[in-house]
Amino acid sequence: MSTVTEISIYLIQAIANFYLLIVLIRLMLQLAKANFYNPISQFVVKATALPLTPLQKLLPPIKNFNSACLVLALLVQLIAIQASALVYSGALVPITASLSWALLGIASLMLNIYFYGLFIVIILSWVAPQSHNPLIALLWQLMDPVMAPFRKLIPPMGGLDLSPIVLFLLINVLRIFIRNVAGATQVIPLFVPGIM
Repeated sequence: MSTVTEISIYLIQAIANFYLLIVLIRLMLQLAKANFYNPISQFVVKATALPLTPLQKLLPPIKNFNSACLVLALLVQLIAIQASALVYSGALVPITASLSWALLGIASLMLNIYFYGLFIVIILSWVAPQSHNPLIALLWQLMDPVMAPFRKLIPPMGGLDLSPIVLFLLINVLRIFIRNVAGATQVIPLFVPGIM
């Protein structure tokens, strides 16, 4: 692979990963009923407003689930996969393969967001438990609904919350599953944003 090709694919993937992250956070904001007045939430809403506005007219939200966000994430994935394939080989990836790869990339990126978000929240709860930083507040709002069912299963013992450990285990099991499915569908990680 030439240097120009490698740089081109890197730029496609970096831009797609960044925008996918924003789109998936927008989806998570609505699912978690997070504070949309948080400055970071405001940025996410503004960064996704242009493509989401027409999509939301076609696909209105169902309760807290914004299906337009998921479709936008899928479109960004498909564009990144096909652009990377074109730059690499001059040919497009078949639509069935690119669609399955796109879904795996979205699932993988979503798991990574929860994994690292949870990790940051746990560390910050020890280091800066009373912080009023907007990023920390938003992370708590996004992670809390995911941890709530596990807190019901394993209530805090002596002030120590063990529910994140169970959630980490589940996330890692799902990551292994996605990695194996990606191998079975012959995903080319170079082409798919968010894939491990």
